[in-house]
Amino acid sequence: MRTGGMGAGKTFAMAVGMAGAIFFTAGHASAIGPAAAPIERPAGDVTLVAMPREVPEQFKRRVVRFSTTEKPGTIIVDTNNKFLYYIEGPNRATRYGIGVGREGFGWSGVVNVGRKAEWPSWTPPAEMRVRERRAGRILPAVQEGGIDNPLGARAMYLYKGGRDTIFRIHGTNQPWTIGLNMSSGCIRMMNKDVEHLYSRADIGTKVIVIGPGNRQGNVDFKDRGIDIFGTIFGG
Repeated sequence: MRTGGMGAGKTFAMAVGMAGAIFFTAGHASAIGPAAAPIERPAGDVTLVAMPREVPEQFKRRVVRFSTTEKPGTIIVDTNNKFLYYIEGPNRATRYGIGVGREGFGWSGVVNVGRKAEWPSWTPPAEMRVRERRAGRILPAVQEGGIDNPLGARAMYLYKGGRDTIFRIHGTNQPWTIGLNMSSGCIRMMNKDVEHLYSRADIGTKVIVIGPGNRQGNVDFKDRGIDIFGTIFGG
């Protein structure tokens, strides 16, 4: 019994220590410096930057206390605050940091996951290829999946009324862009995060994107902050 008690005590002490670290980093997220300045205008979802940087603490995956009228298994994307929430159950969600559309490419609405792919190929839309050609950049007709592919490790294709919207939730080969407005409308995540979400979100998953135009309608939700033990043991 004594041995078991000591093990439990050590586990609790470790959890408290880790919790303190999470509280400290989350509380001091504002001290992190600004993003590296772009050295070239983004080409679709491909952006050249001066140098990589660490993803700020506030955009790292966390389990949060979360209230909403939406059902478990729903995804809520808050493009203003650069967070994606996967509702786990009553008063609980997993929160991920995301990168979203740059000015003029933001959107909103209620869609669903219509298709999923691991290490997807990237097919730039025709209008994107024309736009970038005018700017002196040639995009490939198709780029096969891999570590250099802008869609990263996983992609969830967003559909509306059975039709592809051309928007995706996907990984990225540029993790330092998480927390920024850099894409052409897609929702990008760190590869390890999109893999985590991919394993949970099935075909048909409801996705509510809150953004310009408010086409998503009224969405009742509130992020009540980090669930420390949920993040440590279940996030």
